[in-house]
Amino acid sequence: MQYTTEVEKMTCVKRGPHNGPAPIPEEGKWVLAKEIKDISGLTHGIGWCAPQQGGCKLTLNIKEGIIEEALVETIGCSGMTHSAAMAAEILTGKTILEALNTDLVCDAINTAMRELFLQIVYGRSQTAFSENGLPVGSGLDDLGKGLRSQTGTMYGTKAKGVRYLEMAEGYVPELALDKEDEIIGYKFVNLGKMMDAIKGGMNAQEAFDKNVGTYGRYAEAVRYIDPRKQ
Repeated sequence: MQYTTEVEKMTCVKRGPHNGPAPIPEEGKWVLAKEIKDISGLTHGIGWCAPQQGGCKLTLNIKEGIIEEALVETIGCSGMTHSAAMAAEILTGKTILEALNTDLVCDAINTAMRELFLQIVYGRSQTAFSENGLPVGSGLDDLGKGLRSQTGTMYGTKAKGVRYLEMAEGYVPELALDKEDEIIGYKFVNLGKMMDAIKGGMNAQEAFDKNVGTYGRYAEAVRYIDPRKQ
């Protein structure tokens, strides 16, 4: 190691107490994190691309600095889904420092990795106070039955009002309106469960009918509209 002449000439002064880093909560323990292998936990990061037309939610389950599980959810950009396919394959097995410095192609995924890294190294994880954290596979719990992302898609105009297109329950084929033309409920189709039923051999129409539900005062509506066509 090289020192400047000014430093070389300085008198050596003994250092005072060195207490190390402040402890951070990790999987039910307080950890003095000094190296990447000291970091564990399951957490999420949200990222966006430079033109801000798309976004990514990244979920990683990290054990002793190694990414054991990755869930990449994207919205708003078709190209982003292809980047997500690559990211989900190459992130696992890397340390979180390697992942931070890996080109994940998509700005949104890279930004999500940065935000997640900041959270996890400061102890802001979903499992900070959960003893032993969560097992590998827990990332799928965010998707629910049918393994589909929880997505909300709404559209509105001043001239024609709002349209619910996709709710957490699923695809919305009908909106229920009262006599004032205000929305009082909706019909939804759980596409994940419907596709599972079809793959299991059920007739498509039967699978559709079995996975249709309603929300709100749907049955009390004066009329119903297709939010995509009316």
